[in-house]
Amino acid sequence: MAKAIRSNSGREITDRTTRIPTADGPRPGEVWLVGAGPGDPGLLTLRAAEALKRADLVLHDALPGRAVLRLLHPRAERVDVGKRRGAAPVSQAQINRRLVAAALAGQRVVRLKGGDPFIFGRGFEEVEALDAAGIPWFVVPGVSAGLAAPAAAGIPLTHRGLARSVTFVTGHDAEGALPDWAGATGTVAAFMALSRLDEVAVALIAAGRAPGTPVAIIAAASTPEQVTLRTTLGRCTLDAQRAGLPTPALVVIGEVVGLAAASARGAGVKAAVA
Repeated sequence: MAKAIRSNSGREITDRTTRIPTADGPRPGEVWLVGAGPGDPGLLTLRAAEALKRADLVLHDALPGRAVLRLLHPRAERVDVGKRRGAAPVSQAQINRRLVAAALAGQRVVRLKGGDPFIFGRGFEEVEALDAAGIPWFVVPGVSAGLAAPAAAGIPLTHRGLARSVTFVTGHDAEGALPDWAGATGTVAAFMALSRLDEVAVALIAAGRAPGTPVAIIAAASTPEQVTLRTTLGRCTLDAQRAGLPTPALVVIGEVVGLAAASARGAGVKAAVA
């Protein structure tokens, strides 16, 4: 419920009830958008774990480290709606309809998304469908891969004297086009970019990045299969092809990657250094 309040200047402000839930799990007729984190179930929030245990229906992405799904109640219905290369995906419209129908039927619904629901996860597209149908919804934030993967590889996204900003970017937009890389400042953390690494590298070099800029590709972050490839912007495409990295993978570009290379043993990660 929203209520109107007035600021000191007399302007009306809308004060909205928080969309972060205070309960441990969804109630009948509610949909919770829950962040699954990067893969390690130990990186789930406590609220996310409780929501999974109490849900009647869980629609989940193609999650790395599927151990997270072991937290579901044995009687919960589990539906895989993840998008995989080479497979016909469940459309966003179908997912929206399933969420609405289940909530209207009185089920406790969890939409489980990799990382955080609102970071390159189409979470708000689902919110718009729920709002249109009058369905109550809440968000349980998750640890985004954009934060977790670099940390798991011992890479600081910011560092005094090297990187004062971070740009989070997706490897393609809704139409499949590359973003405008000219505006990517500081450290770049690129989601879903591994399959288009050649185009990404060419675009960044054209935008002014040096071919020798350090690059790290972190695959299956936080899981037992994690591996980090350290390379450069000019060589990353060939090196990634030779390494045959698993997915999902996050591409980190910037001088901070060079710091991690010097302390890889302290990070406790398996590394493939090109």
